[in-house]
Amino acid sequence: MTFNGWLQIVIFFLVILALTKPLGIYMFRVFEGDKQPLPRVLGRLERGLLRLCGLKQPKEQTWVQYAIAMLVFSALGVLVTYVIQRAQGSLPFNPQKLPGVPPALAWNTADSFATNTNWQAYVPETTMSYFTQMAGLAWHNFTSAAAGIGVALVVARGLTRRPGPEGSKGVGNFYVDLIRGIVYVLLPISILVALFFVSQGVIQNLSAYHSVTTLEGGRQLLAMGPTASQEAIKQLGTNGGGFFNANSAHPFENPNAITNFIQMVLIFAIASALTYTYGRMAKDQRQGWVLFAGMSVLFFAGVATLYWAESHPNPIMHGLAVAAQPGNMEGKEVRFGIANTALFATVTTDASCGAVNGWHDSFTPLGGLVPLANIQLGEVVFGGVGAGLYGILINVILTVFIAGLMVGRTPEYLGKKVEGREMKLAMLYVLVFPLLILGFSGWAAVSSHGTSSLNNAGAHGLSEMLYAFTSGAGNNGSAFGGLNANTDWWNLTLGFVMLAGRFFMIIPALALAGAMLNKKTVQPGLGTFPTNGWLFTALLVAVILIVGALTFFPALSLGPVVEHFQALRGEVM
Repeated sequence: MTFNGWLQIVIFFLVILALTKPLGIYMFRVFEGDKQPLPRVLGRLERGLLRLCGLKQPKEQTWVQYAIAMLVFSALGVLVTYVIQRAQGSLPFNPQKLPGVPPALAWNTADSFATNTNWQAYVPETTMSYFTQMAGLAWHNFTSAAAGIGVALVVARGLTRRPGPEGSKGVGNFYVDLIRGIVYVLLPISILVALFFVSQGVIQNLSAYHSVTTLEGGRQLLAMGPTASQEAIKQLGTNGGGFFNANSAHPFENPNAITNFIQMVLIFAIASALTYTYGRMAKDQRQGWVLFAGMSVLFFAGVATLYWAESHPNPIMHGLAVAAQPGNMEGKEVRFGIANTALFATVTTDASCGAVNGWHDSFTPLGGLVPLANIQLGEVVFGGVGAGLYGILINVILTVFIAGLMVGRTPEYLGKKVEGREMKLAMLYVLVFPLLILGFSGWAAVSSHGTSSLNNAGAHGLSEMLYAFTSGAGNNGSAFGGLNANTDWWNLTLGFVMLAGRFFMIIPALALAGAMLNKKTVQPGLGTFPTNGWLFTALLVAVILIVGALTFFPALSLGPVVEHFQALRGEVM
């Protein structure tokens, strides 16, 4: 661990902090303001798209209507993407003449991109045509991210809106939130970032692959394609699916230190800004800063642990007569080094992005534990766009309930009482996640369908299977590696887990918003636990850690922790 490494980590966080307020204000104006920005340009585009959808005067929806609209839209997206993949051999922009994608893999990929997971059980350069990448996958990068923002806004509205004399207006309109998220936020930022990436060397073309002569006199085929446009939304929308198999470790996707830094900033930007937007919606900015502070504490805990672990040699070298190394450089790009790889891995698994600039499978056992644990906390350490906000708000409800038990009165949040129905919905949200991860990991561990795909046995093999289902259920998309997930069994099970991890958790969140929406507010009393100070922040962090530790610690103990002690004993995995 070096001063330079820590300086880069601190600078990254300060940039995120600086962006949180202005971007948060901008998004509040977009989604909750009376007038949206740039009405003559973006406003016309928004109105045109709404008319195209048959919504000249869109009305607010109940949480049930919002959920149905989101589910139908997502289902149609899965179907369209599946058809595009299967038919890509006869579609344009396919200079490599790639054939249609096999059914199980096409279904897995369609589920993956529709759920903002972007799990890739295939090699993009040899599997997906340019048309599939642009019209099928990159399109989902916009829509799935915008849908996540919409769900976060619904939960925020349910908690912060006050019912009028005739009741509340509703939780919003799915199509309005979706279109505004794309038109005002995702699309303009992505265009600017894509142009910047092109200026830095990220490729953007529709050329056929180039065959070049190497320095050794051999021949190498260089993949081409419209990369910069997908790279921008891949990071901004916390999608993570790479245009190339090496993802952000590939020089055509991430050519230098500047692009590496910008990519990390993009991953956190919207999730961080939404905490400020929430403070504006609550009419108490300290409520938003409490969420930001809790996320920041967990972020620094993760990056410090991972940086420390990777700054030490692989424990398998303990006691061997070999020269001491500055750290574990296996699986890392030399141009990024240990600090930036540790930071990138922490950011991408905190934010359920899944993009990587190093190989998580090559981390030390304790280093590999950090990305795994980050996802298992439930997408709350900034989290995916939208998913991070509604995920941490569910934990806020749990924390408020615990605080209410401490003072012996009905818990309240923003003046609204949290009662039995809300707690049942919150617990349903919390329990879906471990049920998917532990249930399917256990099935894989005792099934020949699961273990036959492993390249590693023992504790590391268990970690690989656990990481796969954790990444799928957490809609992260990164992989531990060492696992051939492109089999029918893995494609089908992971496809189901990704869908369930997205929608089986969104529906309880929307229902909770609907339950809280029309509750009458009560004035705070002597027994009201304040939710806008450092004490609540500490309690919130403790609840997140305790829930995650109690749920997943036994599985983590059998995986990365056991592997660490085995390595110290000199047992090669």
